[in-house]
Amino acid sequence: MTGNGRGTDTEALREEIRRTRVELGETMEALAAKADVRARLKSSADQAKARMREQAAQTAARVRGQAAVARGQVRQRGEAVRRNRAPFAALAAGAAVAVIVLVIVRGRRR
Repeated sequence: MTGNGRGTDTEALREEIRRTRVELGETMEALAAKADVRARLKSSADQAKARMREQAAQTAARVRGQAAVARGQVRQRGEAVRRNRAPFAALAAGAAVAVIVLVIVRGRRR
């Protein structure tokens, strides 16, 4: 019976050694990954590039949307000016008066 007890203990010990080796291997891989500065920097740079591309795409979409809204507003204002020419006529009359006043003032100076 003592032989069976030792066999079981030996198997349990071998199993624990196997688990410890697996854990040690995983720990070594994790440490090696942390020690590989070049790979970590490349990964970090790749992540930063991806974030910048995403932000650029979002910004471009937002600008396109705002440009579409602005174009719509310009069209609406243009149509309003075409329908109501009074402000344009008042501006033209004001410019004409300003030119006439300048001509008169210059004529008196001579």
